[in-house]
Amino acid sequence: MRKVFVFLFFTVLFAASCSTPEQRVMARAVPERADDFVFENNLIAGRFYGKALEGNPTSPGLDIWVKLPGPLVADTWYAEALKDPGYYHRDHGGKDCYKVGVSLGGGASVPYVDRKLCYPATNYRNCEVLELKPDKVVFALDYPAWEVAEGITAALRKEVSLRADSYFADVQDRYTFTGADTLLVAAGFKLHGEQHTVVSTLFDVDRVAIWEHASDQGVEPEDGMIGVAITMKGAEDQVLTDDHALLVRALPSGGILRYRVGSCWSKGKITTAKEWFKLVRETEENGR
Repeated sequence: MRKVFVFLFFTVLFAASCSTPEQRVMARAVPERADDFVFENNLIAGRFYGKALEGNPTSPGLDIWVKLPGPLVADTWYAEALKDPGYYHRDHGGKDCYKVGVSLGGGASVPYVDRKLCYPATNYRNCEVLELKPDKVVFALDYPAWEVAEGITAALRKEVSLRADSYFADVQDRYTFTGADTLLVAAGFKLHGEQHTVVSTLFDVDRVAIWEHASDQGVEPEDGMIGVAITMKGAEDQVLTDDHALLVRALPSGGILRYRVGSCWSKGKITTAKEWFKLVRETEENGR
């Protein structure tokens, strides 16, 4: 009997050790909802706009979705939105309450010519999941060539890597262009002045962060604060405009702009601006 018990114990132990790990990241195209491309880990979520939304808006900006730490929720939110279009604009342990419009949203890049942001003429047109593991996902989005300025045409391939347990995604934007030897590119995020934005001034030129009231989409009263940040090793300038915080760097054609974008919601684990700004200071050191 003892031998049988020992055999069963190790059989159960072996089966548990060989079980499929819990999926804590995801990314996919969402053709059932206006060609969105959504990505998520156990702490943050967001989406980029696809072809079906062009004109409403045509924007490269990252749309931040706030969420409580824990299980993946994007697929559930989209499924419920097919029955109730306003579903994910209401709080179900998180929601879409971040205003993007024609902007960089919660973290993106575009060419920066004559101190102007030069947005793509389309939303992303092609997408690909390059790697998917239980704790890491990598995906790519392609933006077709557009006229950046007179005589200058550029195309963008964006590659995003997200790991579980991180408030930050790593981005590599490859710009291929003609008509210039180098091109200034600005990576950054939208400032919502009406949301009483607090901009951190405690960083060097390679990072910037904000803390602001959740931007109201008008579906229900907002609750909580949102932290947004961007870091970029090798940034050459930091620019604050009326509506954007930017880090700027010059690239040759085919060059890659590498940066990190991050966000948090005060109803989760990070509840104050002090905590958020501290994490942004430390992000390159600890990789969170």
